[in-house]
Amino acid sequence: MNLFTEAKKYIAGGVNSPVRAFAGVGGDPVFIKSAKGAWLETEDGRQLIDYVGSWGPMILGHAHPAVVDAVKEAADRSLSFGAPTVIETALARKICEYMPSIERIRMVSSGTEATMSAIRLARGHTGRDKIVKFEGCYHGHSDSLLIKAGSGALTLGVPSSPGVPASLAEHTITLEYNNCGAVDRAFDELGEQIACVIVEPIAGNMNMVPPVEGFLDALRARCTDAGALLIFDEVMTGFRVARGGAQELFSIKADLTTIGKIVGGGMPAAAFGGRADVMSSIAPDGPVYQAGTLSGNPLAMAAGLTTLQQIEDPAFFDSLTAQTRNLADGLAAESRSANVPLSVEACGGMFGFVFCSDGPVRRFSQVAAADIDRFRKFFHGMLEQGIYLAPSAFEAGFVSAAHGDDEISRTLDAARTVFKSL
Repeated sequence: MNLFTEAKKYIAGGVNSPVRAFAGVGGDPVFIKSAKGAWLETEDGRQLIDYVGSWGPMILGHAHPAVVDAVKEAADRSLSFGAPTVIETALARKICEYMPSIERIRMVSSGTEATMSAIRLARGHTGRDKIVKFEGCYHGHSDSLLIKAGSGALTLGVPSSPGVPASLAEHTITLEYNNCGAVDRAFDELGEQIACVIVEPIAGNMNMVPPVEGFLDALRARCTDAGALLIFDEVMTGFRVARGGAQELFSIKADLTTIGKIVGGGMPAAAFGGRADVMSSIAPDGPVYQAGTLSGNPLAMAAGLTTLQQIEDPAFFDSLTAQTRNLADGLAAESRSANVPLSVEACGGMFGFVFCSDGPVRRFSQVAAADIDRFRKFFHGMLEQGIYLAPSAFEAGFVSAAHGDDEISRTLDAARTVFKSL
């Protein structure tokens, strides 16, 4: 029986999130049966080294014993209460400790819910409607964020998905990532109308693109001057590139921060938080409404808290960063040896690579112009060699603490073989 064909009989598109369908690379998706550490087992019995990590959460590796035990213990007490629990406070306290810009926090169930709520809060707190986002940055699938740029930096935004009203798109200003000039022009013309700027401090949804020097500082300065709120979307980078996320790396405090993935330890959980005065505008303290039946689910809180406890030692990130760098440097070296143009980035436990000759990549336009066909061939070649990468040229990759020297060596051996075939 073809598993994907069977799934498509009952699930829209055969998957519960579009990128899983392998549309970006072709072929049928891999169905996973189980995972342990850095390895996946597929339904057809193959063993794969995993660099997707459930799209980021599995920083400790799959089925980490301490996390699994915490979830089992929590499950014994019931799966959900819909009422306050002590473990919610414990996780909130730990997050605030790791990210000092977060003075108050609210738990939710997904990154999309976190970013959607943060934007509503920013609008409600400032009394303004317009938001600024950046081309190539993904912040979930809420209406305000599925907007692409118009024909010029300050023209009306255009919905990028059916179902998003054009009347809503006009409140979203989409600028080029890493373009300080575009930011200045937007604030010069519309600064008093801008409620917030939302940005991935290290973009991970147009592959991996780090900020150029001064870009994040410029956002901080322009938001402060205009009375707008700066939102760092750290759903991906939070507790991944450093214990305190990108804000620790770049020494910049956001007004609001959204986090997800690692904060749930693999369970469905996310959060948004920030300055106490801003968070006081959220119900029940303030007028901006937000709620969630399963927010703060005890199993997710147990998994998240245990995961964050495991990364407390600074040596954890020293080791993770070094191993990720070994992988990135090795991929770069193997591509050069095979005379294949490749731009590679790495930070903390996050990495990315783009098949292009004009690196380093710092703009969405560079990613969009990359050799996608070569990526597809590389992806399938690596999969045949037992290496599972993200099935899209526009996604970052993730290394976990379970990726040891053997896994990295096997991966680079596979890459050497595949690069030669390109």
